Order: sequence, then structure tokens, then C-alpha cells
Amino acid sequence: MDRRAALNALTAALAGAGTARDWVALDRAVGALSTQLRVLAASGPWNPLEKRALEALRAQHDEAADLCAAELELLGAQMHEMHTNKAGFIAYALDNETDSERNQA
Repeated sequence: MDRRAALNALTAALAGAGTARDWVALDRAVGALSTQLRVLAASGPWNPLEKRALEALRAQHDEAADLCAAELELLGAQMHEMHTNKAGFIAYALDNETDSERNQA
């Protein structure tokens, strides 16, 4: 596989995982970048087409980072809401536990 095709494959992996909100696949794709880019860079200077593919990969990586930051913010808000309503959740769970015990009798 030539370097441009390899870069395009890395870009597609990031894009696909981000679109699918597949955090495990996104983690794998980002984790592999460093090693794969080092291997590709060892082949010598980048030509103009490869540089454009590198720029596209960088843009996709930035987009993935933005996506993760937005998801982190959303999860933070959900965790805050859960913490704020902790007493209500506990009361609801205890009430459901009591209802379950009554229904089994």
C-alpha cells in the first residue's frame, strides 16, 4: 500500500469511528496513529499528494478530538444531573425494590 493510501485509510478509520460514535474503535484508531505515522515517515520526504493526505488526516483527527470533547461535556452534564438528583434516584430505587418484593409474594 502506498503512503497516500495508508494515510487515507487512517483518515477513513477515524471518520468511520467518529460517525458511528464507536469510542472503542476511535481509541484504537487514534492509538495506532503514532506508530503508523512513524513507519510511513521512515520512507523519506512526503510528496505533495501525501502532504495533502496528511493534512486531511490532521483535520479528521482534530474533528475526532472535538467530537470527544463534546461528548465529554455531555457526559459531565449528565453526571452533574445524576449527582444533583442522587437522593431522588435512591428513593426511586428503594421504592422499586419494595414493589418488587411485594409482587413476588
